[in-house]
This record gives sequence, structure tokens and C-alpha cells, in this order.
Amino acid sequence: MNKIVANAQAAIEGIEDEMTLMLGGFGLCGIPENCIAALVEKNITGLTCISNNAGVDDFGLGLLLQKRQIKKMISSYVGENDEFERQMLSGELDVDLIPQGSLAARCQAGGSGIPAFFTPAGYGTEVAHGKEVRWFNGKPHILEMALTADFAIVKAWKGDRFGNLMYKGTARNFNPLMAMAGKITIAEVEELVEPGELDPNHIHTPGIFVQRIFQGVDYEKRIEQRTVRTRS
Repeated sequence: MNKIVANAQAAIEGIEDEMTLMLGGFGLCGIPENCIAALVEKNITGLTCISNNAGVDDFGLGLLLQKRQIKKMISSYVGENDEFERQMLSGELDVDLIPQGSLAARCQAGGSGIPAFFTPAGYGTEVAHGKEVRWFNGKPHILEMALTADFAIVKAWKGDRFGNLMYKGTARNFNPLMAMAGKITIAEVEELVEPGELDPNHIHTPGIFVQRIFQGVDYEKRIEQRTVRTRS
């Protein structure tokens, strides 16, 4: 039951070229900084990454994009990442842009064992191209397939050696959904506590979904865009 590994390098053992990864986070909030740095260092290539977006040019998944380690992004937002936008528009990077709610629902479906579902989101747009359409209650819906990954990598506030996780505030975002949908789920946490220290009523991800956990170090927790008032 002890799922603790020493560090990020040990946690990502077994991740190889051409694999599919889910990475929690929203913008730069709640991203697995340590594991991303380890993936950059390991120089794994040909990755398909499922993430809401791809960080910024010099942080988060943007670091993997800089080194051309990602071949495909499945995400909902290009955001502030100029390199992501450049690679997408030039055709260097295969990108599947998905409505944000549909992305979350597809991850949740993958973790729940639901192979597909119908949603009205995206009907009549490029999102619906090639997808089955059915009508429910007089409204068209498109068929969306569940998403799963070889590895899901998430960031939590607190965790114990059994893999139980708690997220803090908006850093919860995509993390709980993706933690359910990986064949192997890696959790990096800010605080590693003893079993019993986490209130069972406040656990967001039960340990059954997590295979590896470690306490991260040196979190920067960057802000994607910071605007401050000009002082008189």
C-alpha cells in the first residue's frame, strides 16, 4: 500500500516515446511542475499530451514544446503560449482543440468506464466534423469519445502514502478527472502526510486511483498574467 517514490525522476519511470499523457492544471495553476521538468530532462519524444492548455513559452508544457517533445496536443486553449500557436499554425504540431467542458467530460468518462457520450457542445462547428449526430429533445448532439492515457500526472496540495489526495482551491481544476483516467497515475504533492491525517470527508481523489506519489520541491507557482495598479 505504500506508493511513495523518491522523486519526480523515479515517478516518471516507464514513460517512453510515443506515449499518451494526461497532465492536470489550468493555465499554470495546479500543474505538475516537478514531473514536467523531469520529462524535459529525460528527453522523451513523440508524446501526445492531454491538457487544458500548454502552459506558457518558458514554463509548464511550454518547455516540452520548445524541445519538440510533443507531437500532438489534445486541449481546449492555445492561450498565452506563442510557440504552441506557431507550431499549430505551421503544421508542426497536431492539435485537437476541444470545448473545455467536453474535454473535462471526456476525461471523466474515461475514468468512469464510459466509452462515449452525446453532447450538444460543438454541433455546427469544426468540432463536429466526422462525428455521429443524434437528436435528443429536439436538439442535435454529437458523439464524443472518452479519453484515457498511459500515464496521468497530477499535482495535489496534500497526499498520504496510500495515494489519497486533497487539492487546494482552483488548483483542483482538471486534476481529479485526469487522476481517474490514467492507466498509471502519478501524483506530486506539496505536503506528504501520514495516513489518517487527511479528513476522509475532504479527500478529492481516493488512493485507489493513484499508483505513485512523491513530495515535490521548489514550486514556483507562476501566475500566467499579472496586472498591477499604477501607483500615483
